[in-house]
Parts: sequence; structure tokens; C-alpha cells
Amino acid sequence: MKANELPTPFYIVYEDKLRKNLSLIQDVSQRAGVKIIMAFKANALWKTFDIFREYGVVCTASSLNELQLGREYLCDYVHSYCPAYTDATIGDYLAGSSHITFNSTAQWERFKDRVAKYNAESGRHVSPGLRVNPRCSVITTDLYNPALPGSRFGAEASELLDGVPEGIEGLHFHALCESTSHDLAKVLNAFEAQFAHLLPQLKWVNMGGGHIMTRKDYDTDHLVEVLTGFKSRYPWLEVILEPGSAFTWRTGDLVSSVVDIVKNDGVQTAIMDVSFACHMPDTLEMPYKPAITESVGDDPVAYKPTYRLGGNSCLSGDYMGDWSFDEPLRVGQRLTLEDMNHYTTVKTNMFNGIQHPDIVFCDSNGDCRYLRRFTYEDYKSRMS
Repeated sequence: MKANELPTPFYIVYEDKLRKNLSLIQDVSQRAGVKIIMAFKANALWKTFDIFREYGVVCTASSLNELQLGREYLCDYVHSYCPAYTDATIGDYLAGSSHITFNSTAQWERFKDRVAKYNAESGRHVSPGLRVNPRCSVITTDLYNPALPGSRFGAEASELLDGVPEGIEGLHFHALCESTSHDLAKVLNAFEAQFAHLLPQLKWVNMGGGHIMTRKDYDTDHLVEVLTGFKSRYPWLEVILEPGSAFTWRTGDLVSSVVDIVKNDGVQTAIMDVSFACHMPDTLEMPYKPAITESVGDDPVAYKPTYRLGGNSCLSGDYMGDWSFDEPLRVGQRLTLEDMNHYTTVKTNMFNGIQHPDIVFCDSNGDCRYLRRFTYEDYKSRMS
């Protein structure tokens, strides 16, 4: 099948674009001498993981479901981080992890004996780490900023004046979101200023996610320079990055159709067979306006047919605009909302019981196959 033969709506993922990103990330990893692992929070399309395995990709998990998925389809053991482990979950995290990061010193004190006991009895070693907060904010959207005052993420330097807690082997910071290598350099300066005196006691540093190195304007040479510079200062440390978006940046789209056109108070709204709230929730959370392949550009153009796009749910705010087109839109016309793989398929919901788009994989020859088709049973099974 070819993409233009498939009924809408559907997400489509392109093999060639995936491989391009994976090759770039592999190159950065090798040039910088660091480990780059994938965060499931941005991508969990496990039926594509056979491609990821070809590039030696391993993963990080923040829930037991992510951990199990990673172990089943990607790697033997995962890097784990959870804001709060519990007595009921810590054992499963330890059994499935190679590294485990604790969000607070209190969490470490609570579970350090469980970690020591597991390591002594299991015949293998899970390396424990502590998340720290470098208090350096480079993110403009508060919803995604873990360095805001009062953040619940990570220990502050004032808690570690006497050194890292006994048994901790690594530090983890995460302060980026689709950020540049220059943002990383800024955060890294803050991290070193506050925590460098602790590094001789450690085995690894995890610089978290947000390294959007596959974006076309990202300076990968500068990223390698920043990372190799850090490693030259602390050559005994293993350096780990865990981007989410970078692995699947611009590797997939959401293809929809116009199902009605409504005119009100001079505004033309093209209602689609998809929903921003259900199928593209990040566009409303971030917020951001997605590119549309068939439009004349991201900004409306005077004297061109211009439309707001409306989702097919009953949420009043399920719309976004405006886009201009060379010709008036018509019912049945397809619109391609670009870059709807990372942080999209993992966040979708079934509000209103709206049918979920199919998920399609397009191979290097342009041949497409369904990874998943959704039915009423998917909605019903979530409700009870």
C-alpha cells in the first residue's frame, strides 16, 4: 500500500527518516565518547524498535510499564528514574535496571538498604544515582521547566555540602527541553559550579534529555566539543545523555481529512477528522502551531484562502489557527500535520470516544503497512 491509498486519519512513521536520526545520534555518541539512550516518554512505538536495535539503542524508563516494554523489545536492562519509588515498585525497578536514579536524598535513605540487599543477592550490580537540581533555567515554557523555583525535581547543592550520600555512584540532572548545545553548556557550567567537588566520588553523570541534536539547525560539532571538554576534565566518569525528541524528530506525520467547513464572524474553520486535544495534545500544552504540508507556510497570507483548523471533539478550545492555502479547502481534502511522532503518540487520549488514528509504517521503498488499527474495543476496554 502507498500512503495516499490509506483512509484517514492515520499517523505515519518513515523508516528513512528514523534511520537518518539514528545515524546522526550514533555518530555524536562515537565522536564524543558518551552513551546516548532513548527516553520512552517521547517514543514508545515498539513495533519500530527492531530498527533501533540495529543502532545499539538502549533506553531509560520512568514507570514500570516503560521498563517492561524496554526489556521486552529493546535491551536487557534499562536506566530508571522515577520521581518517587514505593515499597510496592522498588523491587521491580531494581530487577529490571542497570542504573537507578533517586529524585531526593530522602528517597535514597528510604531504599538504600533495598538496593544494597538486591546487589548482594542478585549476582549483578544496579548502579544507584541521585538527581540534582542545578537551578539553571533555559526553558521558556513553565510547564516543561524542571528548574523553576520550588521544583519537585532533584536535590540542591546545599543538601550535599558534606558529599554525596554513601552508596550513590552517579549524579543526574535534567534541565533542557528541545534545547541547543549552547543551552547545555550554560546548564553544565551551573552544574559544575555547584557539584564539581562531588565528582571524584562518582562513576557517572547523566545529563538528562532535551538535546534536540537531530534538528536541522542544531550545532552537533559544538555539542561534541562541550561533551569532550567535560570528559577531559573528568575522564573517569561515564557520561550519559537521554534525549527523547531527538530520536524521532520529524520522522512522522498525522494525515487527516477536512470533513466540514464552518463560517462564523468572518472566521472560516475547517473541521478535521482528528482532534488537537485527543491526537495532538502537545500543541495545546506547549503550545505550538504545527506545520501543514499543504499550506503556503506557517503564517497566514493576506488575500489567500485562510482557515482555522478545528478538531472533531466537543471541547470548545479544540482548534488552532490560522493557515493559508493557494486554493480554497474542500470537504474530503487531505491535510498533513507534520512532525507528529515524538511526544504525540505517547500522549494521545480517547476523550469523547473519538476514534483513534491508525498507526502506519512506511519503509524505505515507500510501501506502507499498519502497525496498529484501533476499534471500539480499545475505547471500551479503557473504561472498565
